[in-house]
Amino acid sequence: MPSMSQPSTAPVTVLVVDDSKLARAVALRLVRQLRPDWALREASNADEALAMVAGEPIDVALLDFNMPGKDGLALAEELRAGRPAMPIAVISANIQDEVIARARQLDAAFLAKPLTGEALAGFLSGASLRLRRSAP
Repeated sequence: MPSMSQPSTAPVTVLVVDDSKLARAVALRLVRQLRPDWALREASNADEALAMVAGEPIDVALLDFNMPGKDGLALAEELRAGRPAMPIAVISANIQDEVIARARQLDAAFLAKPLTGEALAGFLSGASLRLRRSAP
């Protein structure tokens, strides 16, 4: 039975941004398990991520909060300015009300580290719905 989502369109592309190679690997593996049909990209910092978003279609962003240079919230703010409907999650072991509140102000989800499949599954389900709603 054909799926109700847009046939013959490119897969959803998820960008994972984290300065830790290990944390990126964990996030990428979890996304791959949950959404095997989605494409994956990775960046190790905000500048790399912004260059990637400028150069190719990125649909969903998973951003580490604590990175050298721009942190995940600063990056989320820049991404949000250019892509108001993009599902964004800020991921951090630094679970402070201030960080969570700031993520919410930017209309971004907050996911605690270590990232779990359950937390990520909830975010990706919401992201999928949001992408379908904003599709032309």
